Amino acid sequence: MITNEFASAFVTDWIESWNTHNIKKIMAHYADSVSFTSPFIMELKHDPTGAISNRNDLEAYFVQALTKFNDLYFELIDIYLSINSIIIQYKSVNNMIAAEYMELNENGKIVRVTAHYSKRN
Repeated sequence: MITNEFASAFVTDWIESWNTHNIKKIMAHYADSVSFTSPFIMELKHDPTGAISNRNDLEAYFVQALTKFNDLYFELIDIYLSINSIIIQYKSVNNMIAAEYMELNENGKIVRVTAHYSKRN
């Protein structure tokens, strides 16, 4: 089960990794076997299905996103916990509110992500 302490430390490091645009630190949060879905995948024309199913493509997508949004900065709003998953709600690019469902493995690495966005600002 994910504890409050683990979730807080994990999310703080995840946000900091993105805000410093440190791709190695970002990727350190993800397992070797990962499934990632996001409407931004289609928007960036990385994959027409909006899904990525391997770590190498995920890293390439993240590098592409960091290049396109070179002023990317996330602002944490809230964290939601379950047994083996976390939802991170944060302010994203273009003042969009994002909520990412992240399923973690027994080593605390992300194995599945579903990203959601709202145009609320």
